[in-house]
Amino acid sequence: MTDTSALYQELILDHNRRPRNFRVLPDATVEERGINPLCGDELTLFLRMDDDRIVDASFQGSGCAISRASASVMTTLVKGKTRAEADAMVEQFRGMATGRAATDDDLPSPLRAFSGVARLPQRVKCAVLAWHTLHAALRIESSEMREREGSQR
Repeated sequence: MTDTSALYQELILDHNRRPRNFRVLPDATVEERGINPLCGDELTLFLRMDDDRIVDASFQGSGCAISRASASVMTTLVKGKTRAEADAMVEQFRGMATGRAATDDDLPSPLRAFSGVARLPQRVKCAVLAWHTLHAALRIESSEMREREGSQR
């Protein structure tokens, strides 16, 4: 195992043992549930949006180490990001995790820890569950914002 692989493995284990943002967000503007029926991983993602920016993010749920660590890293990284920036991260992460895209040097370092998941097809869905849920949550928030703007006119 290379030094980088060992560091990445430790990052995943650390985020699994001590997940960041593992809590209900009482003032969330969006709440979205994600389920992986193949293995039983499930989570609820909470976002607090201020216009187009993710002000806070958290999650609750249960799942394997990869699923939990992925959600922990994701919620840490999307805070402060715009919807477009978060969507770009979703696409980059999914591409890397599924092996459709090479490990992207533009990805934040913690996300590269999941690059080996592409070699474990049974774990890809675990790693991307939180990211699919984020993608869905951002769609909900976007459509709700359009509805509110339309009713104010």
